[in-house]
Amino acid sequence: MEKIDLAYVGALYREYAGDLAAVGKQQREYAESMGARMTPQLDDLEAEITYLLLRATRPAIVMELGTFHGWSTSWILSALRDNGVGELHSFDRIDNVVRNVPPDLADGRWTFVPGDIRETLDRVPADTGYLFVDAAHSSRFARWYLEHLFPRVPSGIPVSVHDVFHFRTTLPLHEGKVVVRWLDERGVEFFTPSRAKARGVYGTLTGLREELGLSPVRGPGDNPMIFFRMPQA
Repeated sequence: MEKIDLAYVGALYREYAGDLAAVGKQQREYAESMGARMTPQLDDLEAEITYLLLRATRPAIVMELGTFHGWSTSWILSALRDNGVGELHSFDRIDNVVRNVPPDLADGRWTFVPGDIRETLDRVPADTGYLFVDAAHSSRFARWYLEHLFPRVPSGIPVSVHDVFHFRTTLPLHEGKVVVRWLDERGVEFFTPSRAKARGVYGTLTGLREELGLSPVRGPGDNPMIFFRMPQA
């Protein structure tokens, strides 16, 4: 089981550089075609790292908590398409994503579960192989999903949690503070490309993208996401 760190992520960039270039072009065109209906929520590094981890780990099932307009959904589905295997189960209270995700990405590999995850928890696949979290960012909701959602998925799987490090430290009363404390209590390391938290990582990956000839998709951004492997319950 590979540790999610700079060396691993950098190797994946090199291995999948050609595919990343193609997906980046696809995503730029997708955002342009959507216009005001699409507000991309992931910055380039965190979107690409999510794609790369999905390509490398080839999960049969991915769970996405929080979809908004579908930007992250389209990145995840693109990875599953390029893997030639895998299904995505997306959970959200709003259904903008249903109207926004391209049919060719969704067909045969996507299930949208509407409603509050606290009421649809029994629909979370037990064999989830990748967990992506970008929903309500309150400390209260974070405590809920740490207690109720995380134990429902297997240990060792990659996990992404968005909006943790827009700044060098996590904010009070915010999801990020709760999640980082939870990881620290279990001795679990996380990886982040955050420009504020991990400027050296951000600079290294930005330079690698330029070396590989990868064009900007959305633009540099904060890249506040953290990545880690689910610890044992």
